[in-house]
Amino acid sequence: MSLPCLKLITRSFLQTPSLIVQPLRFVMDLKDLVTSLNDFASLSLAESWDNVGLLIEPSPPHIVNTLFLTNDLTEDVMQEALEKKANLILSYHPPIFHPLKCITWKTWKERLVIRALENRVGVYSPHTTYDAIPNGVNDWLATGLGPCTAVPLKPATASTYPVGGPFRVEFTVSSTESLETVLSQVHAMPEVSLIATQPARIEGEEQTRVSLNCSRLALLQVVALLSQKSLLYQTTEIISLEKPLLADTGMGRLCTLHEPASVSVLIERLKNHLKLSHIRLALGAGKSLESSVKVVALCAGSGASILQDTESDLYVTGEKLFKTGF
Repeated sequence: MSLPCLKLITRSFLQTPSLIVQPLRFVMDLKDLVTSLNDFASLSLAESWDNVGLLIEPSPPHIVNTLFLTNDLTEDVMQEALEKKANLILSYHPPIFHPLKCITWKTWKERLVIRALENRVGVYSPHTTYDAIPNGVNDWLATGLGPCTAVPLKPATASTYPVGGPFRVEFTVSSTESLETVLSQVHAMPEVSLIATQPARIEGEEQTRVSLNCSRLALLQVVALLSQKSLLYQTTEIISLEKPLLADTGMGRLCTLHEPASVSVLIERLKNHLKLSHIRLALGAGKSLESSVKVVALCAGSGASILQDTESDLYVTGEKLFKTGF
């Protein structure tokens, strides 16, 4: 995603000094910028438990000249954003996760909301949407393993059903029925689309196979129409359609290394990739640092819901609770 019109100020995950990217020439309205952010990573990709998108919105109109990027919005980071004259903060982790029953000066999260609103600073969080997208956080983490083929552990589905609705109805019109009459009746129904016909020869008789997509409400109307004509109803098939999977999109990654590597080698690769001096390691029964690894399952977060039943030689996770350990 390109945002050439904004000043970008980033705070890295490792708390290094902020980086200001210039030059500036234009500004964006907050609504337009949020639309661009949502187009880049659809909010429908987020996990159901997550809280993503525009979390704090100053009263409109709100013009964004400076966008401040951070991994976690703490009070110190908020102060830095205000000093940099930020108009919008993009915080990877949502600073508002659980519902707030009041907005007072008692807790740091409430104070963040107060300071953002008082200073007219918007707050946007992408969180698991950036985990799910192609070349997002999980794919970036996978590159630290070395050459590999990575596929989502939990593939994402499109936000909508195929054109026309979640149901497909197919039925056969015999030569004794008026095809034009049947089609005109179906065409007149709302929420019915993708009507297609093709010739069919059944038991030596030339007939026509009709196929259509429709909504749940329209399905009831279509079935009611076809049930009035026994010959049509007897040949009716109803297929429940699934939302299509999105290529290279979803939670976690199952990575097949092009060449097997030992646990110790992969540890060093990940440390170099993440710029960390150490990482935590739990060796499985009968395993050692020299055990060979071909398949790695990873998730930038805890991955408790997707790593649990995944067979792998090595698991890489951002955090792991005792009760969800393998």
